[in-house]
Amino acid sequence: MPLTTIDPVSALVVVDLQKGLVPALTDDPITTAVKQATHLATEFRRHGLPVVLVNVTGRPRGRTDTGRSANSVAPPAGWADLIDELDVQPTDHLITKRRRSAFHDTGLDTLLRDLGVTQVVLCGIATGSGVESTARSASDHGYHVVLATDAMGDPDAEAHRHSVERVFPKLGETATTAEVVDMMEGTR
Repeated sequence: MPLTTIDPVSALVVVDLQKGLVPALTDDPITTAVKQATHLATEFRRHGLPVVLVNVTGRPRGRTDTGRSANSVAPPAGWADLIDELDVQPTDHLITKRRRSAFHDTGLDTLLRDLGVTQVVLCGIATGSGVESTARSASDHGYHVVLATDAMGDPDAEAHRHSVERVFPKLGETATTAEVVDMMEGTR
């Protein structure tokens, strides 16, 4: 379904664009995602709409088949710092998550409701992990969800494709950064 509108109070939620993750992912889809996400942040700020920048500092406990679960080794200093390209502004809202979803135990839903937000535009990394989990939670919380598919990336191309083609159309509307920006211009 094409993007139908940008609600009067929409928020951009940027997931996990942080120094401990982005520099390690230097392939073209990730660099493109960073460029597009920073463009969206600039445009949301220009229109006076909320920008929420999310970082991750941990993983949930529990065993997985991939062997990736919470451990006692602390990440290096600066690992969770947001990338410089985001140009964090005093008006931005910062959320730190310790799970896949930016909604789980973070206060994000309360923040968005307090701001009167009815729609979230999501971008960031990784498409099949933090972004998808946050999109599912946003949908469960009753927000209109827009997924800026060219402003997200995943080191696993198949996971990205699966989320974009199979999962996201069930959770909201998918659009490019240009389509989101054009719709903002047309509704403001």
